[in-house]
Amino acid sequence: MKKQRTGFRRLFYGFLLVSSFVLPGRAQETERKVIKKVEAQYPSILRRRGIGGTVRLKVVVKADGTVKDIDILGGNAALADAAVEAVRQWKFSPASAESTVSVAVKFDPNS
Repeated sequence: MKKQRTGFRRLFYGFLLVSSFVLPGRAQETERKVIKKVEAQYPSILRRRGIGGTVRLKVVVKADGTVKDIDILGGNAALADAAVEAVRQWKFSPASAESTVSVAVKFDPNS
């Protein structure tokens, strides 16, 4: 029984050790302050029809604060292009390494 516990303990600590490392070149999820924010251009036909919603994006930000890549996580597909186009122009605070940031762009037809 003691041998089983030792094996489990080694496996557990090994998992903790491996999970604590970040692979080089891989972006980490962090909070980065937005320095320059460009508002999304609401497609006029969607606004007139009262179609709104929130587009969720995963943004890869370079160390210098510029946007490297954007993945659409969810939201109205008709609004996603406008959200991506706007966020691509954003500027984030500089950091020591590349990171990922979650962003939500809201479209309200009543505003």
